[in-house]
Amino acid sequence: MTKRINFNDVQPSAYDAMDALDKFLDDSTIDRLHREFIKIRASQINGCAYCVDSHSHDALRLGESLQKVLLISAWREAKNVFSEEERLLFRITEEITLIHQHGLSDEAYQQAIQVFGEEKTAQIIMAIVTINAWNRIGVATELRPPHRKRNLVSTN
Repeated sequence: MTKRINFNDVQPSAYDAMDALDKFLDDSTIDRLHREFIKIRASQINGCAYCVDSHSHDALRLGESLQKVLLISAWREAKNVFSEEERLLFRITEEITLIHQHGLSDEAYQQAIQVFGEEKTAQIIMAIVTINAWNRIGVATELRPPHRKRNLVSTN
């Protein structure tokens, strides 16, 4: 396998533009943990191992339980684990990430407006769009998660 380009080295302006989107989201009203949930779910769908790894660790550092992080891919079946708001975030994330299937449904959109309001819904959409762009960069350039020497779970 040949090493692929590092966008930050080859196209620093493009990388800076992506960082600007992240900065916008850092200043948004979306809860930090919910932003990580969006990133994890989209990254799972897109098969971006680097982002799944990175954002799962970020969620754990923010204090989320390992159980919840591990169950994100099975959120529909884990009804007792995720709040209705989190479940809606996952639904919207999936519909936008898989936009070629049927787009963001009217039902999910209207529910988002009712639950989050217009401004936060716009921020959520932007968060989903941004992580999808990062995922495409990560998969196209074959970013790999770092080898971690420590396990996530203590054996004590």
